[in-house]
Amino acid sequence: MEILERDVVVIGAGPSGLTAAHRLQQAGLSVAVLEARDRVGGRTWTSVIDGAMLEIGGQWVSPDQTALLETLDELGLETFPRYREGDSIYLAEDGTRTRYTGEMFPVSEQTQAEMERLIGLLDTLAAEAGATAPWTHPLARELDTISFHHWLRQQSSDEEACNNIGLFIAGGMLTKPAHSFSALQAVLMAASAGSFSNLVDDNFILDRRVIGGLQRVSERLAEKVGNDVVLNSPVRTLRWGGEDGESTGVTAVSDHVTVHARYAIMAVPPNLYSRVSFEPPLPRRQHQMHQHQSLGLVIKVHAVYAKPFWREDGLSGTCFSPSALVQEVYDNTNHGDERGTLVGFVSDEKADAMFALTPEERRQRILDSIAGYLGPEALNAEVYYESDWGAEEWTRGAYAASFDLGGLHRYGPDQLKPVGPIYWSCSDLAAEGYQHVDGAIRMGRQTAERILAADRASSAATRG
Repeated sequence: MEILERDVVVIGAGPSGLTAAHRLQQAGLSVAVLEARDRVGGRTWTSVIDGAMLEIGGQWVSPDQTALLETLDELGLETFPRYREGDSIYLAEDGTRTRYTGEMFPVSEQTQAEMERLIGLLDTLAAEAGATAPWTHPLARELDTISFHHWLRQQSSDEEACNNIGLFIAGGMLTKPAHSFSALQAVLMAASAGSFSNLVDDNFILDRRVIGGLQRVSERLAEKVGNDVVLNSPVRTLRWGGEDGESTGVTAVSDHVTVHARYAIMAVPPNLYSRVSFEPPLPRRQHQMHQHQSLGLVIKVHAVYAKPFWREDGLSGTCFSPSALVQEVYDNTNHGDERGTLVGFVSDEKADAMFALTPEERRQRILDSIAGYLGPEALNAEVYYESDWGAEEWTRGAYAASFDLGGLHRYGPDQLKPVGPIYWSCSDLAAEGYQHVDGAIRMGRQTAERILAADRASSAATRG
C-alpha cells in the first residue's frame, strides 16, 4: 500500500475534482486525486463502439456556460454547432405527426397560449428565486411541498400544455417523473440555466459540442495535474478529526493508495457519499440530507446510420413528444463524419419498462419509436448503443441528484457547508450550471478558493 502526504486529497476525477486540483496546484498546494474508475471524466465519457465515436455521457455546451467556455479556451479545445437546419417533428398524444419550425410546438392556439403563460410564470419564479439560494424565496416552502406535476395542474387545466412543459424538466433534465420532485426543484433547474425560456429553446441549451468529445476537458485537466491522479482507487474509508476537533486533517484509504492530507474534497455525486465509510461518522444533518437526494434514470440511445437520411427530407432530426417512448431525438452526427447519428432519450418510468425487456426487444421498441418521427429508415441503424448510467457502479443514475419533495428548502442551505476539513464539490450542488459540466467547473473553482481561504486563515492563526 503506497502512502502519500499531500495538502489536499480529492476524491473523484471528474471535471469538478480535476478543476479544483489544478487550481490548488497552481496556488502552490500539493494534491492527490483518487478515482475509482479506470478513466477520468466522471459522467462525461467518449468511447468508440463498433467503430463509431459516441459521447456516452454529457456532451452539449450552451452560450451561458461561461465557465466551461473559458475552460475550453484555456485547454485549446474547439467546438462545433449541432445540426439544426430544416423542420422539427412533434408527435401529439393522438399520434398526429406535424412538421414545424421555431421553438413552440405546433399545438392549438389555446394550448400554445397556456404554454406561453406557464413559461412566463416559471420565468418569473426563476428570476425571483435565483439559482444560488432558491430556498429563500417567500413561497419556497409552498413550492417545495407540491410536486411539479400537481403544481402545473393548479396553474392550468390544459393537459397537453402541462405535459409539454413538464417534458422540459422531468424528461429532459431531472429524468424523474414530474410527480416525484417539487415545483421549487423545477424553478432551481430553470434558474440555473438563466430562465425556463432557455430550457425550452433547444437551439440554446443544446448549442454546440466539443470536437473529440466533452470528456477531453477532464483528460486535458488530468494531464496538467499529472501523476497526482491515481486511477482504479475507490476510496473506502475517510478518517477525519470529528466535530470535537481532537485531531486535524484527513486520511483517505483507497484500494491501492492511502493519502494523509490537511483537507479532503468529495467530488462525487451525493448518492455516492455513502460508499465511503467516514470515521467518525458524519454529523446527523449530513446523514439526513444525503438520504433525500437521488439521481434520476434515463437511457441515452445512440443510433448511427450510413448517412443522415433525415436531412434529405428537409428535417433537422429534432423531435419531441411527451407521450412517445423516446421523448426527445436530436441529430448527433460527429464533426466531419459522413455517417449520420441520432441520439434519443427514454426517461424515468418509461426506462423502467424498457429494462424489463430483453435487449433485442428493447432495441426494436426504441427504434420503432424513433421511426415514428423520422420514418422506417430509422430502423436500419448500423450501430446501436444504450448509455445506461444507472448500471454504472460509480454513478448509479443520470443526470444529477435532486431532492425529493420538501428536501430542497429544508436541506439546501447546508449542502455546501464543510464538515471539518471535508468539502463538497460536484455539478449536483452547483447554482449556475446545475447538473452540467459548467456547474462542475464552477464548483471546482469555488471549492479550491474556499480551501485556499481556509488555509490562509489557518496559517495566519498559527503565526499569530
